[in-house]
Amino acid sequence: MRLPSYRLRHLALAVATANALRPPRQPHAGVAAFFAGWLTGELAPQLLAASVADTAVQAARKGRRTDAVGLGLAAASSVGLARLISEALKVRTVLEDALREGLGDDYESTRTTDNPIPWQAMARPLRAFSDRDPDVRVIRNVAYADHGRRGTLDLYLPTRTATQPAPVLVQVHGGAWILGRKDQQAVPLMRHLAARGWICVAINYRLAPRNPFPAQIIDVKRALAWVRAHIAEYGGDSRYLALTGGSAGGHLAALAALTPGDPAYQPGFEQADTSVECAIPFYGVYDFAGASGLRSAELMRDRFLAPRVLHSTWSEEPARFEAASPLLRITPDAPDFFVIHGASDTMVEVAQGRLFAERLREVSHNTVVYAELPGAQHAFDVFGSIRSEYVIRAVERFLTWHHARWLAAADAVSDAGSVVEVPPVGADVRGAAS
Repeated sequence: MRLPSYRLRHLALAVATANALRPPRQPHAGVAAFFAGWLTGELAPQLLAASVADTAVQAARKGRRTDAVGLGLAAASSVGLARLISEALKVRTVLEDALREGLGDDYESTRTTDNPIPWQAMARPLRAFSDRDPDVRVIRNVAYADHGRRGTLDLYLPTRTATQPAPVLVQVHGGAWILGRKDQQAVPLMRHLAARGWICVAINYRLAPRNPFPAQIIDVKRALAWVRAHIAEYGGDSRYLALTGGSAGGHLAALAALTPGDPAYQPGFEQADTSVECAIPFYGVYDFAGASGLRSAELMRDRFLAPRVLHSTWSEEPARFEAASPLLRITPDAPDFFVIHGASDTMVEVAQGRLFAERLREVSHNTVVYAELPGAQHAFDVFGSIRSEYVIRAVERFLTWHHARWLAAADAVSDAGSVVEVPPVGADVRGAAS
């Protein structure tokens, strides 16, 4: 099969690059703008190298007869791709500023040394999906509920022997509540943390429309209860659970973190401990009810969530939509949060993440970190890229800081000889900072 002409190849690249730099904001263009912008933005270094190589080959073949229009398109797309790379590099500073602002002055004193970005591995963005990592062992398809494969989870375990129980991160996949699997998202993050001593747990859950909401949040909570009960068998510390997820998984992670022990979401296991020590939602949906006033949230509610996920309408059952909205479930006791959202997200408007973080800061007594990433589309962390590698390291620094503070509080309780709940990390930090 013949490739498209040089001009057509670079016209397509120029259009994709323009879309990544300035994605359309109209609701009907969101999905198409996402797919083109996501791949172009995260693969900008590879695309730039391919464009330069393609132009060099074309010039060698055609000499003076090289297509001038094609050369112009190649030059324009190369400038755009360079700008996308520049925006990805800015993410490091944005994340560091967010961590300093949210965690306070003592963040620097407890901060671990940066792990260098593996630039040489940028040529293999899917490397994390290989099982050839000697530092990580994966146990797949462990049952936590009786829903077949939808009730299973994977465990990412460090291969090195630990002297202490490992902290635990639970990952909830996205996919608009209607698709997706536990082995498709956040794999680079989980492998990175597992290689550094964490245990990561990736869960499946039942999907809509076959299983309407709240089946999804019930399964997330059932998985959390399973982890509390069984993670010690794999070397994990059942006292310390962090929770993360992206998109629909970000919604479910945030909602689960804000509703520990809610009997409506724990039928038959109401007494199980489903609390978490902190939550890190990525590009989540925080407003099912349209309470933010965002037109994009109202359209998502009426055109997608109502018919496909909840099997109801806002006018018929507003309470169900409100109960499912993390934005409306925030209390002073909300756990510590690190909220991450892309500024160029066309699937879930960045204003949802911004408003959610603002509301957390208004109501919660605990720590809130918010990072809004320039140039980032939806799902920017699925595979290895400049941006995702910086985000992974920022999440590691947040979790390392958080777990260290939690351990210090736990040790203080132990030294006092009392059997009481460990104080919230964020509350302790805020008091120290003031």
